[in-house]
Amino acid sequence: MKFISRSIIILCALSVLCIKTNAEDGHQLWLNKRPPISVNIICAKKSAVLNIAIKELTDGWQGPSGKRFTLNLSPEKSIKGDGFILDDAGIRANTEFGILYGTYEVLRRQKTGKMAGNLASNPSYMHRILNHWDNLDGSVERGYAGSSIFWRNEKNAITVTEKDKMLWHEYARANASIGINGTVVNNVNASPLILTSVYLKKVKDIAGVLRPYGVKVYLSVNFSSPVKTGGLKTSDPLDPEVKKWWAMKIKEIYSLIPDFGGFLVKANSEGQPGPQDFGRTHADGANMIADALKPYKGIVMWRAFVYSPSDKDRVMQAYSEFLPLDGQFRENVIIQIKNGPLDFQPREPFSPLFGALKKTAIMPELQITQEYLGRDIQLVYLAPMWEEFLKSDTYQEGSGSTIAQRTAGNIYPQQYTAIAGVANIGLDSNWCGHDFAQANWYAFGRMAWNNKMSSGDIAEEWLKQTFIQNEPEFIEPVKAMMMASREAAVNYMMPLGLHHIFVENHHYGPAPWFANKDLRQDWTSVYYHQADTNGIGFNRTSKGSNAISQYREPLASRFNHPDTCPEIYLLWFHHLPWDYKMKNGRILWNEMCYRYADGLNEVRKFQKTWDQVQPYVDQQRFYAVQHKLQRQCRDAQIWKDACLLYFQQFSKRPVPFDIERPVHDLEYLKNTPPSAIYN
Repeated sequence: MKFISRSIIILCALSVLCIKTNAEDGHQLWLNKRPPISVNIICAKKSAVLNIAIKELTDGWQGPSGKRFTLNLSPEKSIKGDGFILDDAGIRANTEFGILYGTYEVLRRQKTGKMAGNLASNPSYMHRILNHWDNLDGSVERGYAGSSIFWRNEKNAITVTEKDKMLWHEYARANASIGINGTVVNNVNASPLILTSVYLKKVKDIAGVLRPYGVKVYLSVNFSSPVKTGGLKTSDPLDPEVKKWWAMKIKEIYSLIPDFGGFLVKANSEGQPGPQDFGRTHADGANMIADALKPYKGIVMWRAFVYSPSDKDRVMQAYSEFLPLDGQFRENVIIQIKNGPLDFQPREPFSPLFGALKKTAIMPELQITQEYLGRDIQLVYLAPMWEEFLKSDTYQEGSGSTIAQRTAGNIYPQQYTAIAGVANIGLDSNWCGHDFAQANWYAFGRMAWNNKMSSGDIAEEWLKQTFIQNEPEFIEPVKAMMMASREAAVNYMMPLGLHHIFVENHHYGPAPWFANKDLRQDWTSVYYHQADTNGIGFNRTSKGSNAISQYREPLASRFNHPDTCPEIYLLWFHHLPWDYKMKNGRILWNEMCYRYADGLNEVRKFQKTWDQVQPYVDQQRFYAVQHKLQRQCRDAQIWKDACLLYFQQFSKRPVPFDIERPVHDLEYLKNTPPSAIYN
């Protein structure tokens, strides 16, 4: 009987495998089609937006056959903005886009097996925006999925083909399906050319394709544009001619794109021009542009990612620059703040600006593209990191003043609320380079719509729709793998609050030894880990840089003492001796060793998990992900070996006997070009 049972299981698995061997390049994302069931859609009004909703329901309905389903535009006080109400009879919304978002929610619930029932859903943020770091030559800064979907380096780079329009249509549909309603189509390190008439005509074409899906277009702008392209002698924001130039340029844009969203500005940061070049403040620069946008209801997203050569702890500089300006910005200016105070690290405490500004509109900036988290090679599901961030309590108005509450306008009122994610999208057939990196695009959209949504629920939704699977034998282990992936990456890269010890420039592999006397010290690794024979970590306590003072109580006191500081941030805030005793009884050095080993071992488990679910996955994506996991495992080994061997020079202590020995030589890793190690 045991033999027969096993044979049946094997045959069942083989039958599933046969079904799943069709080629699947991932281009359909989480919108994979299934044979539709007939449905009777009732809608009294017709429009481009409503026609899309009707077509989506007709082509994708998985509910009761022949059901009568109504799309109803009717004023409802409980609905905010483009929110919607679902019930068994249909969708109700105040706007056509509300009907469209409700449509995708209906189809999502059907595909994922959620109970029907009633649902009222309102977006957490008015503006849910992707930031594309795409250059006009077609390259993408920190892009790992091919060239830009908007721009290309050809003689006719500003021409638009039918293939372009089809791709933008697919892009808009994917965004609408998860509630994203805006896109910045060019890099924050902006070329002034984007505001010339020839490029604005192409932006008009892009906007025309995205518009029926509710996706507004925004532009990143160079603050020196009045000089670079306008022929003026200055870009001083208080100069009347400069103000006039911006007003005329914005009028030109809205004549082409009536629903244009506004501008994203990176100013006085990493060499970019800004108002400080003329002795003016960030508020002077932002308000000048905001005033020109106000008649058209456009917004300015002014980035708080600013730092300059200074002896001051780099993580403190944005707070120091923006807090004195609190209350000086126009209502249509939103300060766009990275989730952490440094730069999209695998783990950072939240930026203290989220708990500081009271009279200024603020918005989070998250990084979907995996600049510091393995590019398109490593499987790292980012939603747990974002959930950790959004749930962080700033204590701005006492306990419960979470970042989710603050940025959604629930603590201090904001005329405009927004959230941004730096996109991971390119021309690769699967859009994101890694099939599982699609989950991060999806998760950003879902959390932008509902900033209290759990990362686990989002992972399950994405898996069921992307792989057309509801079998627990697939969903449960792969979901567990996704949920463990971020913590695994933190452990094999930079556990216990270590940060920014990457190889220079490409930010992929480890280089804790990186130091260069000719560079700014805050561009080196040794600046951040401060390892010596006495210990390791950056002292940001009241006896160090005093970065803890930028957080409200009780956080400041909690971070200030190693015995109360969360161990995940320990070396972010403290320089501690190698024999410092951890809460589990281990000394710091041993705990570091075990964390690095745990991260590597977790990735090895991912390989086993993925191999076990092969019968449930199409052949093309199975082997693509398997190959990436093999590479990730190899590179996690490099991280573990490089960091432990390097830091061991200072700790003067052995690696615990029950941890696997290094397989690489430190001098080899230090002296071999990264291209030879990682390619």
